[in-house]
Amino acid sequence: MKAAKVVPLRRIQGAPEEMADAALLAACAVGDAAALGALFDRHHSAVYRFVSRSIGLRADELDDVVQSTFMQVLTSAGAFRGDSSVRTWLFGIALNIGRHHIRGEVRRRAALASARERPTGSARTPHEQVAQQEQLRILERALESLPTEQRVAFVMCDLEQVRGVDAAQTLGVREGTLYRRLHDARRTLRAALQGERS
Repeated sequence: MKAAKVVPLRRIQGAPEEMADAALLAACAVGDAAALGALFDRHHSAVYRFVSRSIGLRADELDDVVQSTFMQVLTSAGAFRGDSSVRTWLFGIALNIGRHHIRGEVRRRAALASARERPTGSARTPHEQVAQQEQLRILERALESLPTEQRVAFVMCDLEQVRGVDAAQTLGVREGTLYRRLHDARRTLRAALQGERS
């Protein structure tokens, strides 16, 4: 019996801007960055509009969701079954990412609000309690100003108490990358608090 011939995976040939969406997605499934770029160029405005109309997010958050949507395409392109158009499929990914982002923001804000309302043993006098409340407001503003990757690492590990190894796996990054983001976030937040004290 003759052995089946093994055909190596290779990128699809042709100019990406002339290819159909499904062909671009097939190329993305084998890691073709040019195909991903072409899909982004073709659909990012529609995805942005869809997310902005479907989910109430700030402009910088919308940019993060759109970027994350197209990054997810690289890992999910092989799962596309063709039951819908590629554009509709992208909308589904964007909606899931947007919802996940909102759940994270709601948990983060709830954790900060809870910490703000919770009296601690270190703030005994009314003056100390007011100072503590102000520090929490400073911390919240500083947290919101962090780059998304650093903010997500800080919220997962420090506020949600997710173990570093689990957070790295969930985010699809190396542990070292997660810890660098976490270190940078903590340093920025510490500097914001210390700057207010001086």
